[in-house]
Amino acid sequence: MKIAVAGTGYVGLVVGACLAENGNDVVCVDVDAKKIRSLRQGRVPIYEPGLDELVRRNQTEQRLRFSTALGRTTRAAEVIFIAVGTPPDEDGSADVQYVLGAARQIARAMDGYRVIAIKSTVPVGTAARVRDTISEHTEHPFSVVSNPEFLKQGSAVNDFLKPDRVVIGADDERAAELMRSVYGPLTRTGAPIIVMDNPSAELSKYAANAMLATRVSFMNEVANVCERVGANVDHVRRVVASDSRIGPSFLFPGVGYGGSCFPKDVQALVRSSRDAGYDFRVLEAVEAVNATQKRRLFQKMTDEIGVLRGKRIAVWGLAFKPRTDDMREAPSIVTIEALLTAGAKVVAYDPEAQRSARRIFGSRLTLARRSYDALKGADALVIMTEWSEFREPDFARMRTLMQTPLIFDGRNLFDTAQISAHGFAYHSIGR
Repeated sequence: MKIAVAGTGYVGLVVGACLAENGNDVVCVDVDAKKIRSLRQGRVPIYEPGLDELVRRNQTEQRLRFSTALGRTTRAAEVIFIAVGTPPDEDGSADVQYVLGAARQIARAMDGYRVIAIKSTVPVGTAARVRDTISEHTEHPFSVVSNPEFLKQGSAVNDFLKPDRVVIGADDERAAELMRSVYGPLTRTGAPIIVMDNPSAELSKYAANAMLATRVSFMNEVANVCERVGANVDHVRRVVASDSRIGPSFLFPGVGYGGSCFPKDVQALVRSSRDAGYDFRVLEAVEAVNATQKRRLFQKMTDEIGVLRGKRIAVWGLAFKPRTDDMREAPSIVTIEALLTAGAKVVAYDPEAQRSARRIFGSRLTLARRSYDALKGADALVIMTEWSEFREPDFARMRTLMQTPLIFDGRNLFDTAQISAHGFAYHSIGR
């Protein structure tokens, strides 16, 4: 099948490369000519495991191409995916101007029936707005489909190629059948293709992410109670997770959620609910808890150390989660900003997010080339991201390098008894 993807950001690039891997003829389009030149040379601008290889292989096989010409690409495609950004406005609502802009360009170039599939995360009613926009600029027949993505950063390629489910919002059977053909090869193991109306499909993505964010904030609240009553959140979590009605996913306490999805989607659902005349109080609380939790480690540091001015603080982990270089809404930003404001010197290390950190902090932050380099002369170590390489470090070497054997662990990586046996003062979450 001939497919076009408008947008070569995180979602668009993964979608395009994975569809090409399935044998489709795919063209990914972006207005950023510099990015397109880079992609044509095989340079992928984001870190996502397996994506580089996928892009290079399908370029070599001539199944994947990159272009700045959405109009020409539209005329050659049967299905056009819109995967452009929907950044939050100041009030938290999703800004769909880029989605509507892509729709206008597609409409003006159409020369026959097309399916326009919205892959961007958009509020309820966007498919209708896209349909109206296209109708204003073409007389050719078309269908608008809502096809939300459920990709986790760090495992996005596998998530797309082996989905839990595929959601298709379609108002006519012709479009639904064409989308089934696109996703059929990915669902042969039994993953359902769920076809529904457009508003339900649009809401499903927000509802799923909001539920996961709620679980994270709930467990962080439980962890905070544990600290006050002398309980251990690890034990509590295992009991809760063993309930078949609940399950273990997204029940690990920490320093709050971040990234490009949870914060934005929770805010957007709160805002769109308010626009519909409903006050989504649970999600307002989820947001408030998460904002407070991001400052939890800094509060622990001030309680333990007192004055931070002049202290040298090592930070392990900058990305909002492991296996990505994404620092959008990362808890590390809140913690580091608080440390710098308090007059501390911060030396940080992350396996992939060094460039992202440099863009955010500039010269205010010292970046170490290796994890142990960050520890030299440190008055404390702060762990912000649960990268695998941090899980079993050389504690004896750490003690030798650090000025003070003091660890603030925002991801509960270490056993409390084990870390005490190595001579460290250890502060974690909910234990």
